[in-house]
Amino acid sequence: MTVRATFTRMEDSTQADWALIMPEAMKMARALPDRVLAHLQLLDGDFGGFPIDRLSHCRQSATLAYRDGRDEAYVVCALLHDIGDTLGSYNHPDIAAAILKPFVSEANLWMVQHHGIFQGYNFFHHIGLDRHMRDQFKDHPFAAHTAEFVVKYDNPAFDGQAEMLPLSFFEPMLRRVMAAPRQSVYKAALEK
Repeated sequence: MTVRATFTRMEDSTQADWALIMPEAMKMARALPDRVLAHLQLLDGDFGGFPIDRLSHCRQSATLAYRDGRDEAYVVCALLHDIGDTLGSYNHPDIAAAILKPFVSEANLWMVQHHGIFQGYNFFHHIGLDRHMRDQFKDHPFAAHTAEFVVKYDNPAFDGQAEMLPLSFFEPMLRRVMAAPRQSVYKAALEK
């Protein structure tokens, strides 16, 4: 049986309680890549009317980025950019960005969080939205970075005949990127 803290209000917790909690938190943190990979699998077979399923789209985006020589963090962003489709039907980029935030650069984080609006240029006019919605960000320092992601890796990644490396190919990259958080309020405590 696992020993657990006994407080009923966080303000009543003690250093001894946290000595029990932190090792469990570390186990949970180390298992994050496993949970992310399992969640990606939920996209397998989910076409949502698209020409290829969502997992294939993510794999194809990541394959294009990898073949273009992008670094591992960028490739992982390409792989995970639509992971939020299942949980965030109205804000999927925010879900992906929240997962990636501790691990990627500010530019890549902004790219993931805003890719939906930038991709909207290619289809918003078909669904009654303003395809130029992305123009509100035209002066943002990461706008060109995001537009390039959409043009090179998100927009062309709906081709069922194109190369798609298997998820297993990207797994080591994902594990390396998620093993080294760049920023988190908990980073210092987790590194002890």
